[in-house]
Amino acid sequence: MNKEQLDIMTKGKGFIAALDQSGGSTPKALKIYGVEESEYNGTAEMFEKVHEMRSRIITSENFTKDYIIGVILFEETMNSKIDGKFTADYLWDVKGIVPFLKIDKGLAEKKNGVQLMKDIPNLDELLNEAKDKNIFGTKMRSLILEDNDEGIKEVVEQQFKLGKQILEHDLMPILEPEIDIHAEHKVEIEVKMKRHIFELLDTLEEGQKVMFKLSPPEDRNFYIELVNDPRVVRVVFLSGGHSRERSNELLAENYGVIASFSRGFTQGLHANQSKEEFDDMLGKSAKDIYEASIK
Repeated sequence: MNKEQLDIMTKGKGFIAALDQSGGSTPKALKIYGVEESEYNGTAEMFEKVHEMRSRIITSENFTKDYIIGVILFEETMNSKIDGKFTADYLWDVKGIVPFLKIDKGLAEKKNGVQLMKDIPNLDELLNEAKDKNIFGTKMRSLILEDNDEGIKEVVEQQFKLGKQILEHDLMPILEPEIDIHAEHKVEIEVKMKRHIFELLDTLEEGQKVMFKLSPPEDRNFYIELVNDPRVVRVVFLSGGHSRERSNELLAENYGVIASFSRGFTQGLHANQSKEEFDDMLGKSAKDIYEASIK
């Protein structure tokens, strides 16, 4: 594992930009950006359009390590190039920003009040490829919808099982057991999930560390024990459907946590903006999220 990148992830000031929309969410992301489905034909052209969008974001003069310490990429983006370099190499060599890879293949059908991750075929091969492409770590999402202890435990167990497989490849796993921000009894869900997380942290081998990407809690500083645990490199918050403004408010209320926003980060960016308009909007977004992340 790259020690300089690990040091940045552990102590660096800034946030992680999530540019990892995958097949199912890509058309919506492009539409918000101002690219209609009529402007591309088929999956290959769709991914070309989204790579153009991501390249425009990453190459912006305001997309800098001063605000952004990490970026989560989609597999297609990892295998694509920016200015002749594979995306992860461009991020690190040119921007000094740490690259991650989204590895999950979406959510399974709801059962026991949760949606586990679908099976990830050929995961070891994907992790080997990520390592070859100079990826630092990975991210994978599951979703908790209801206060069901059996389902919550299954989610956390699945996250840790895959996390340990990722650690075997000398990559840093970001475990993402997302809780739906509209879930009933969200406080009770958070209590159960945190208990299961600490039970499974105790199963890590000595020296192993993970990261967490979580929904903002109902009670301020609810995850402070995770933030301070030596087995946890970083706790980051997703926006989870909140506006950027509300996400930043929640982030600033929680000590030691940084952002990992997707829609919350790219909100307001549009294909038809001039370079100046685009860069200014991106710069404002990055600055606002950065300031909330360092409070």
